[in-house]
Amino acid sequence: MSAKTAKKQSKTTYKEEKKPLKIGIAKITVNIGVGEAGEKLKKAETVLQSLTGQKPVQTLSKTTNKDWGLRKRMAIGCKVTLRKKTADEFLIEALKTRENKIADYSFDNQGNFSFGIPDHTLFEGQKYDPNIGIFGMDISITMEKPGYRIRHRRIDKRKIPQKHQVTTEETINFITEAFNVEVVE
Repeated sequence: MSAKTAKKQSKTTYKEEKKPLKIGIAKITVNIGVGEAGEKLKKAETVLQSLTGQKPVQTLSKTTNKDWGLRKRMAIGCKVTLRKKTADEFLIEALKTRENKIADYSFDNQGNFSFGIPDHTLFEGQKYDPNIGIFGMDISITMEKPGYRIRHRRIDKRKIPQKHQVTTEETINFITEAFNVEVVE
C-alpha cells in the first residue's frame, strides 16, 4: 500500500468517526409583562426574585402608544436570565407545572422553544398572597451546541454554519431524553 492511499484512508476513517455535537441549554429567559410601571411592576419583580433567586431587570417600551398609556422607554415588565445549573433546575420545576408536556408549535426552526405559565402559584412552595396577586410568565429556552462562542465573541465574530445549527428535531430529542418531556401535537 502506498503512502497516498494510506493517507486517504486515514482521512475517511477520521470523518466516519466524527460524532455529532451534543446540544444543551444556553440560557432560559423568564419574562413577566405587566404593561405599566409602578406598584404592579414591583410586585412582579418580587415574584420573579422569589422564583429564581436572582434580581430581575426591567423591560422598557420601545414605542409610544397613547391609547394604552405607554410612553417610549417606560418600564412595562421584568425578566431574569438563567444559565447553567440554575437554568436546568428552574426548567425542571417549570415543566412540573405543565405536567411535563409541551406543544409541538412551541418549537421554532432554530431549535429554541417557549411556553407560558398562567399562574406563579403553580410552582412548588409558592402560595397565594392577596397583597401580590397572581402573575403569569413566559419562559423561553435557547439551545446551543458547543462552539457557538464565535457568534457572541467581541473579536472576529462570525455566523454559525448551517451544519452546526440546532434543529427542531435535535431539541425535541434532547428534551424528551434529558427532562422526560412529552411533546404533544
